[in-house]
Amino acid sequence: MDGKVLLKARGLSKSFGAVRVLHEVSFEVAEGEVLGILGPNGAGKTTLFNLVSGDLKRDGGELLFADRAISREPPYQRCRMGIGRTYQIPRPYGGMTTFENLLVAATFGGERSEADSYGLCARILRDCELSGKSNKTAGALTLLDRKRLELARALASEPKLLLLDEIAGGLTDDEGKELVGLIRRIRGSGITIVWIEHVVHALLAVADRIMVLNFGEKIAEGLPQVVINNPEVKRVYMGIEA
Repeated sequence: MDGKVLLKARGLSKSFGAVRVLHEVSFEVAEGEVLGILGPNGAGKTTLFNLVSGDLKRDGGELLFADRAISREPPYQRCRMGIGRTYQIPRPYGGMTTFENLLVAATFGGERSEADSYGLCARILRDCELSGKSNKTAGALTLLDRKRLELARALASEPKLLLLDEIAGGLTDDEGKELVGLIRRIRGSGITIVWIEHVVHALLAVADRIMVLNFGEKIAEGLPQVVINNPEVKRVYMGIEA
């Protein structure tokens, strides 16, 4: 891994009662890098994101963002520091227009005035191919456009780090390709990305490295093709006996 480390996790652990969801997971992400995260259902992937974004409190370990300890920071502060995220199931403000959804994210997440947010929101809508639907209510959008809006809202806070949680899920192959193209363009703008995904070919098209979780533990990390061909990864994720 080259470049300055933007996000560093040291020994992150989380349990819900007697169920251990993450156990001493450590990793680093460099500025401008795309790290993909794979793992079967229940591996602890979304819990890991929730710890990074502050939606959950860790039981153990430490998080550093741009060399600053953030484990005690509330979610809104992490967002303002430069951590944006999407969720598996898009939950836009359905009664608001697409533009209004972005405006909320830009003003509250990015600490901008409403007037200063207009140009930013218009640019993001254009970049996410939503300009023609800026006045359409979010609840009337197709699944692909809701996914685009989910991305756009995360971008409206102008993040340095973007967490993508299964954003390609539920899309057709053609829709998935469109979304991959959009994520590539976002990556090209210099934003660092950590991407959880079950659609492996989508992840392989963008990721610089891949990390694999199973039962809350890291079982592999490295270059995409090396990790995909790892016998243990094939066994636990693809159901292939080595």
